[in-house]
Order: sequence, then structure tokens, then C-alpha cells
Amino acid sequence: MPVVLKRNEIRIVDAGIFKTLDSYSGPRLVEYYDENPCYQVVKELDMAIPASADMVSGRMFNYTPTATMSKVVIEAQYTVGEYDILILSAEESGALKTWLTENDYKIPPQAEEVLEPYIKNNMKFFVVKVNLEEQRNLGVTDIRPIQISFNSPRFMLPIRLGMANANGDQDMIVYAFSKKGRVECTNYITKQMPTGKNIPLNVQNKFGKFYKDLFFRTWERHKDAVYVEYAWNVTPSWGGVKCDPCTGPPPLTNDLTQAGVHWHSDGSGNQVYFTRMHVRYGRSYFPQDLQFQETPNKTNYQARYIITHPAQGDLSCDAGQEYIYELTRRRQKEVQNVVALAGWKGSSYTKYMNEYVNQIEDENIKEDLMIPAAPVGDNNGESGGSGWKWKFSFALLLMVLPALLLNRRRKVRFAG
Repeated sequence: MPVVLKRNEIRIVDAGIFKTLDSYSGPRLVEYYDENPCYQVVKELDMAIPASADMVSGRMFNYTPTATMSKVVIEAQYTVGEYDILILSAEESGALKTWLTENDYKIPPQAEEVLEPYIKNNMKFFVVKVNLEEQRNLGVTDIRPIQISFNSPRFMLPIRLGMANANGDQDMIVYAFSKKGRVECTNYITKQMPTGKNIPLNVQNKFGKFYKDLFFRTWERHKDAVYVEYAWNVTPSWGGVKCDPCTGPPPLTNDLTQAGVHWHSDGSGNQVYFTRMHVRYGRSYFPQDLQFQETPNKTNYQARYIITHPAQGDLSCDAGQEYIYELTRRRQKEVQNVVALAGWKGSSYTKYMNEYVNQIEDENIKEDLMIPAAPVGDNNGESGGSGWKWKFSFALLLMVLPALLLNRRRKVRFAG
């Protein structure tokens, strides 16, 4: 961090604030029901992707004065709740690494190269140990979130330090609140997740896996991007819609206070814009810390996916026959969407696409709509392409091989 914090700028907050923000702003599934055109009920079912965080544990707080103390300075020392907190500054990364190691902090071998840029920029280091005795006295079982507050012209989030001991890519959800509009990244591209797509009915039972695969597929195309999953005006006094649909109640006045949004109740009439960003980062494609800015962009956005149940009852009337045709075409598009978004196999949805075709009385239309069965040997899995790739690969091999033989004969003829 760029400053030395005062004691009143460090707080312990209720971990429930993360659950509130996550369940409200997470990607959601909306469910609709078709009417029977032959003789309007709409129902919405919202499902959010819950966040999960691995809890960490610490040791009793004691630091050891060593020879490195001449190059490592303890700028401040506090006990806040169950935490013993130090704020350090350092002259060189090697000295800081040695001091942390000697005081039982786990530092990976490659930490020096990561620490050095922060030291050159005069950044301070916020280090924490869990005071187990104080934790027992407080009756606290789970580690609680620490909130820090400070003013700085640097609107940034340091992520490189966390990469030093990572075994691979890391995921992070950023909840950002501003007065003007969306918060966006300035040194990496900010992109919106695909949204508003119709998907097959069975995704309802595995929405978490669907979104996980969707995010991975999207991220693979642009690994150096920051992805927006929600952006909306959530000012408590603002009477407008804050989501469509809502997966839970929007953040209330107390929730915003817990999240550190102090200006929403200062009488200034400032708006509160909430941006949720999802970042998957690694050392090879995120060489810099995240830099942010407030923007005037007030466009509402949410990662939203749609399932629609077909109409029930007799569909033999003319309008019903037309409805079946449109329903089948819609399901074909839903399958195209799930293949494009999550990479799931389209061939596993053949029965789903053909479910209503036999109710069409016109044989020509029926033949036009019917999707061929999946090829023999297709395991109908959820991922891995369309299920037809081996057929095409084999055909390409047959076409290329004669061409190679022809070229060889020509070469021999020319040599002769």
C-alpha cells in the first residue's frame, strides 16, 4: 500500500458482506415459461454462482530483531481483533525477505524479484499474523475479513506479490463502488462477459459448471483481460430497478457502510455505482499490478442466461404447429449457444432438439427440422466439440494423402 495506516483506518468486518455482494451481483439464470398458443404465465428462477474462499491460519505474533532491521523498518504496529498487524518499509528486497523468513512468514524463493518494484516505488507492506490467544478470548472460529481505508492518487490493486507463491493461475473477484459510473481497468482491457443468451433446459441443474466452463473459454481468448460480471446503480434512495432479474435484495444502507462506501449517507446526494469484475491472472500475462479508473459509463449490465420451458398441452392447431417449428429452431440455437459459450458437445443434445418434431403433421417440414443422430462412438459428453470432429479429420487425411503421393510422382518424373 502507498501509505502508513493509522489504527482507526483498520477494521474487522462481518464476513457476511461478501456473501451479500456475491449473491446479489453474481451471474444469474432466469427461467421463463411459454404459453400454449392453442387455448400468460411467466415465472423467474434466479440462481447465482456462490463465491468460495479458502481460509488461512496463522501463528502467535512475535517478531525477532535481527541484523536486517537496519534495512527493514516497522512503521506501525497494531492489534486489531484477533490479528497482530505490522506495517513495514524496506530499503531492499533481500533484507525484507530475510526479515520475513526469520519471523516465520512463508516466503517463496522467487519473492525478491516481486518485492523489488514495490520497494522502489516506496510502497509499504501490510503483514498479519493471527493471534490465537486473542482469537480464543473473542470466541472467533473463522478468520474474519480485514478492511483498510486510505486516500491515495494511485487507484490500483497490487497482485504481483500474490503471484510469488502461486502454483498456477489465480482467480479474484473485485467489488468496486464509485460516484460517477463504472470502474474499469486502465492498463489491461476491460471486457464484458457474454450475456443474454438462451441455453438448454438441463443447464439449470448444472449452472455452476456451465458458468465455470463459459468463463474459462472466454478467458482463454483474452487472458490479459479484466471481465465485468455486473454494473448498476445501487444507490439505496434511488427508486429504479437495480437488476433484471435480482438474485437477492440489493445492498442496503448498512451493507454499503460495511463495504466502506461512506459517501452514500453523507447528505451530498452522491450516487453509488457498483461494478463486479472477475480477474484470472498469472505471471506471464499480468506483468503489472491492476490500475483502475472511474468512468462516466452508467450503462446497466449483468451476466444473465435464459432458459425457457415449452408450452404444455395440445399443440395440433395451426398456431401450435407454427409454435413447434419455432420452438425446434429455438432449441437448435440454444444448443449452438451452449457449444459456443461453454464448449459442450452439441451432439449430446440431439434428442433435446428433436423432442417436438414428431408432433408436426407436415412431413416435409418434419424432415427439414430433424437433426441426425450423433455418430457411433460419440460419448455424448459435455465438452470436447460437436462430436463430428473425427469424421472430418479422417476425410481430410484421405484427401491430403493422395495429393502428397501425386506430388512425389511428379518429382520423380521431373528428376528422370
